[in-house]
Amino acid sequence: MIWLYLSLFGVSFLAATVLPLGSEAALAAMVVHAESLWLPLVIATLGNVLGSATTFWLGQRARTAIDHRNRKIAERMQRAERWLGRWGTPALILAWLPVIGDVLVGVAGALGMPWLPSLAWITLGKALRYAAIGAAVLWV
Repeated sequence: MIWLYLSLFGVSFLAATVLPLGSEAALAAMVVHAESLWLPLVIATLGNVLGSATTFWLGQRARTAIDHRNRKIAERMQRAERWLGRWGTPALILAWLPVIGDVLVGVAGALGMPWLPSLAWITLGKALRYAAIGAAVLWV
């Protein structure tokens, strides 16, 4: 069973990067077969938050390397910068959203937003999403 939890952690971690991967199915499968709802939720949340922390860190390191000649990247960056400039770190509660969330987290890192408040909002959003998925699997 430990390898299933390690797999859930790995999938959740990778899903929080720019890779086109989702962790919801893995979490749902674990919730159905686990003895407790909490352990899969904690493992998925931890993996997903650490994946976002990696994306944030990469954003910090990659700011000067971003190729603004690529129009699509430049447009996404500008939209995310405006959004984060308006709402600040609380906007990172939306880090759980597919595609958009990964971009927000990377841009937050690139903009040099404060680490701990960013991580707190990211964690809250991801934990609430996984709790909703877990509850839906068990009670719907």
